[in-house]
Amino acid sequence: MDALKIRQDACQHDFLSLGALVHRLDPGIIPFRRARAFDIHVSGGEYNVAANLAACFGLKTGVATAMVNYGIGELVQARVREMGVTPYYKWYEHDGVRGPNIATVYSDRGQGVRPPVVFYNRANEAGALLKPGDFDWKAIHAGGVRWFHSGGIFAALSQTTSELIIEGMQAARAAGAINSFDLNYRAKLWAPMGGLEKAQQVLRKIVSHVDVLIGNEEDLQMALGIPGPEVARKSKLDPETFYAMIGRVVEQFPNIHMVATTMREVHSSNRHDWAAVIWLDGAHYLSPTCQLDVVDRIGGGDGFAAGLIYGMIAGREPMEALRLGWAHGALLTTFPGDVTMATLAEVEAFAKGGSARVQR
Repeated sequence: MDALKIRQDACQHDFLSLGALVHRLDPGIIPFRRARAFDIHVSGGEYNVAANLAACFGLKTGVATAMVNYGIGELVQARVREMGVTPYYKWYEHDGVRGPNIATVYSDRGQGVRPPVVFYNRANEAGALLKPGDFDWKAIHAGGVRWFHSGGIFAALSQTTSELIIEGMQAARAAGAINSFDLNYRAKLWAPMGGLEKAQQVLRKIVSHVDVLIGNEEDLQMALGIPGPEVARKSKLDPETFYAMIGRVVEQFPNIHMVATTMREVHSSNRHDWAAVIWLDGAHYLSPTCQLDVVDRIGGGDGFAAGLIYGMIAGREPMEALRLGWAHGALLTTFPGDVTMATLAEVEAFAKGGSARVQR
């Protein structure tokens, strides 16, 4: 198997993601049914990685996505600019009543024994209308792209979004970019699309184009139909179940060079144990375990992906890249919202074993 080869020449974009943008309404610890006010976060499973890589790690990133010409679209565009991400928009006009819309995600944070609750309004979503031919991949790749990324949330939005992901990955492969994919299996999103059987059919087709796969044991079992070990797992922080499944994954998908996941033991909404693991061309790497005091858990996995991808693009050793992902994902849970407010210095300090003592 050839090693993971990342372009080293001058590139216009270090990283490009393809996915749908959403706005998340967050009433904090108040259950949504009792909310009187909320913060607005701009998010998207695929976009978050690009935003984190630009804002924290200083990479040149872009996002290919749908945009609607109305007030919510203007709000979203401002946040994308603020994070330093170059947008490639497919534009839609809002009819003033029904859409197309930028999807809404409703999510409180929970507290203690009360878990966070997430639900959606993705009706007539502009992102679901995206289809092959909507982006000029040749023009986007003309200046060079090192790494292309998409995910299972975008794949679940419609028949055409998964086809667009494959088109994007084929263009990225032809242009010399690495392809990564976050399985992000969400049963709620796949239910109206045909359920588990349809999800596996679509996601297996996409994963045949992927170099780097992000997903935990449940993602691998549910999204790809890869059977797991029969033995019950003693701890969510035990990587052995994950390792045991990797052989089965790469046997079916020999194109994959890396598989990565976070491991989280949830004691309460605000107290988690956190670790991460990667398999890279046959070698295993395991992060330390730390205890998180969580402010907002949404986006932690995307934070991990960003730190890991930065480490790989920057040429860090695999263990260092893993620790950067682990550290950035941990820090991201200490901020409200879905995207980073961390600095590279903070991430590197924590990755090396830094503490939460006051910095004076």
